[in-house]
Amino acid sequence: MEFPQSMPRRHMLAGSAAALGTLGLASWTSGAHAQVAAAKPLPAYAGWKDPKALIVHSSNTMETRRSAFGTSVLTPTDQLYVRNNLPPPDASILDNRDAWSISIEGVKNPRTFSLGELKTMGLETVATVLQCSGNGRGFFPSKPSGTQWTVGAAGCVFWSGVPVRTVVAALGGGVDGTVYLTGTGGEKLPDGVDPLSVLVERSVPIEALGDAILAWELNGEPIPLAHGGPLRLVVPGYQGVNNIKYIKRLALTPQQSKARIMASSYRLSPPGTKSSPDQRSVWEMVVKSWINGPLSEEGPLKAGMTQIHGVAFAGTQPVQGVEVSVDGGATWSRAQLIGPDLGRFAWRQFVLPVRLTPGTHVLASRATDAAGHAQPAEREENIRGYNNNSWRDHAVTVTVA
Repeated sequence: MEFPQSMPRRHMLAGSAAALGTLGLASWTSGAHAQVAAAKPLPAYAGWKDPKALIVHSSNTMETRRSAFGTSVLTPTDQLYVRNNLPPPDASILDNRDAWSISIEGVKNPRTFSLGELKTMGLETVATVLQCSGNGRGFFPSKPSGTQWTVGAAGCVFWSGVPVRTVVAALGGGVDGTVYLTGTGGEKLPDGVDPLSVLVERSVPIEALGDAILAWELNGEPIPLAHGGPLRLVVPGYQGVNNIKYIKRLALTPQQSKARIMASSYRLSPPGTKSSPDQRSVWEMVVKSWINGPLSEEGPLKAGMTQIHGVAFAGTQPVQGVEVSVDGGATWSRAQLIGPDLGRFAWRQFVLPVRLTPGTHVLASRATDAAGHAQPAEREENIRGYNNNSWRDHAVTVTVA
């Protein structure tokens, strides 16, 4: 197994363990007789990740366990979820990261840059929530097709790279009539199929250009292959699918991409309809929160004082406040926002000290952003299970002894 040269030793050791098949994690069913099921192993390209912190759904989908988020604002790279629409490119693309090239189009002086050249043009670091648009799909009663994510297809991380606005300005600015910023991934396309049916290419409103960066570092290290290295488009505040991995082309365009992933996939299609370009695209994230502790995964909790804690975010808006309920939403109390404020694109930690009495409690949280948008009680029903920010769905039930 090969590892990116930048991977710390602790990542390499974790990957070696995965490769040796030591992922003997057990999951227990809730029937009359508990059964042990072997966990799926981490794929080789993500073998350096922490297997105890992840649920492996498939070779292209890995979710952070709710209990693994802990009480820190930052999500470690080895615990961060993975979602790929296509298998990642060969790891050899990381052998000479600075040689990776990207074409910039839709500007007055279009040209191709190497990653090494981009590194001379500017530098910015931004903290963002990275979230799959299907995060929370597992709570939909209709069980839409796709990975049944709960809360773990998200994380809060640091990206470093050159601002897109800096690159565009260096090339004379955009041409007239540009409405979208369109990024194209560098994955190898399967043979014998229409390229537009599988190409990872997304368009976002041109307004997103001002915050977007072409990133080469994730949490202070070169971006690993699993997360889009050597170069990734980061669009702060937007759902993960718009943050194009292995980006090879960035264009200012008058129209949205005609690729299927843009034209019909990732649309908020109401039940009973078929996805189409006239429906809302999955772009900006919506206000959302959930509780990460206490949880009842290891048995009943002890009665008495406890700290209910979790995270909240709101796409391109800062979080204004969070309320917490211990009775399933019948009553609410104002939680305290804690930890460093890493900016409007990052999530905020919250905490509420409470005294829990013996019995069963339904713990819920609901966030409000600076624009006054409140996290709703119910999800927005759609056929693909996107954008679930229902506080009721994300509540947890705990038993107190």
